[in-house]
Amino acid sequence: MKTTLTLLAFVLALLGLAPGIPGASASGPELTAADVGFTGTGGLVLHGTVLAPRGAGPARPGVVLVTGSGAGVPRDHLRTEAVAFARRGLAVLIYDKRSAGYTRFRRSYSDLAGDVLGAVRALRARPGVDPAKVGVWGLSEGGWVAPLAASRDRGVAFVVVVGGNAMTPLRQQVWNEESALRRAGVRGSLLDRGKVGFARFGADAGLFAEAGFDAPGVLAKVRQPLLGIWGTRDLQSPPHENPPLFAAALRRGGNTHYTFRYFAGADHAAHETPDGGTTRGAALAPGYADLVAAWVRDVTSGRLPNGDLPAPPPEDHPARATPPSAWWESARAQAAAVALFLTAFAGYPLAALVRRIRRRTVAPVSRWARLVPVAGTAAVAGGFVYLVSLAAGSSPDPGPLLAGRPLVWLALQGLAVAAVAAALAVAVAWVRAGTGVPRGERVRLGLLLAATAVFVPWGAYWGLLVP
Repeated sequence: MKTTLTLLAFVLALLGLAPGIPGASASGPELTAADVGFTGTGGLVLHGTVLAPRGAGPARPGVVLVTGSGAGVPRDHLRTEAVAFARRGLAVLIYDKRSAGYTRFRRSYSDLAGDVLGAVRALRARPGVDPAKVGVWGLSEGGWVAPLAASRDRGVAFVVVVGGNAMTPLRQQVWNEESALRRAGVRGSLLDRGKVGFARFGADAGLFAEAGFDAPGVLAKVRQPLLGIWGTRDLQSPPHENPPLFAAALRRGGNTHYTFRYFAGADHAAHETPDGGTTRGAALAPGYADLVAAWVRDVTSGRLPNGDLPAPPPEDHPARATPPSAWWESARAQAAAVALFLTAFAGYPLAALVRRIRRRTVAPVSRWARLVPVAGTAAVAGGFVYLVSLAAGSSPDPGPLLAGRPLVWLALQGLAVAAVAAALAVAVAWVRAGTGVPRGERVRLGLLLAATAVFVPWGAYWGLLVP
């Protein structure tokens, strides 16, 4: 009977049907694995796995791993890191990230930080874990969330961030998207104005969740020792700007217990990369896991670092400032301008159609007036669609280039210039016609030219009327 039960347990473990049995999902015979459940923000029950070295011994340090962006990211996304840290003597909790309340346009770092603290409590309660030596590790978005959790619980023993940011998510995202376009060879106003303007518009319109998250303000409240790690080929977070920003924010709060390290050739997650950061390899950067384990053992034993900030790697290009929008560039002002364009540009041909139906045709002041609404509408609508397409994917495709300018963008710029030039021709013709222009036609032309007058600064702001 005992043999039968043992065989049954072995088969269930192979099939993955015994998650509660320590070791059922461990990676290697030297580790144990046990599934746990815990309560996050709002009473949401989350599930995870604790990996730890097999065998008895002194209570060991523990670490909760906090993943990057995305809803419902499964725990196995960080299994490589978890196994590497556990093999070096740490108890590691990985868990399935929440999907409730988390979308592309809506998320709360506060809620995520509450989930992290729930995981910390669960790991503290595990046998063999020293509850006074449990800390947090955060990757990418987790680099905002993990320090926030630590700032709320002084009992968190330490903080590790990988590919973290001490700047707003909006500024980081602009740098990320701009980097991708630069690698594709793009230069000019699409980068300098179009992408930045579209990101700020999205933030103003509430389409960019946590865009203005105050990362420096949170870091100034972190009192625990902090280890920051960046790959020199990080293409998502600027590895040359963030470490000094981290140091400045921590020091402002009186915290000098930090260590920053760079791994040559490693990507955003400190993994090896075969192509300079675009593709993530399966293996961690050599020495990365050893550094984390040794640093955690040191700080949890009372050996605290003192402001260790080596020189950052060379800078490819700086992150652009993304200050709050002025009233004239806010989402409301942009929406009002577009509404004016659509009304004026669509109203001109519609009025002509109504006249034709009523057989009350009026000779146009200038045939160039027909080009203004067509070119203007195409430039406005096409520009918006193109910018949306570039922001929709992780690897934006700008299309064929000419002298660093995407052909699509050049075509949109050509339409914008054509609309303005045609409007100038209409204005000259109107002046020459003088009082001979019928009253109804004057109203129609006046609205068309007024919209074009607004279109000029609008087009310059978005980069459609500058090189």
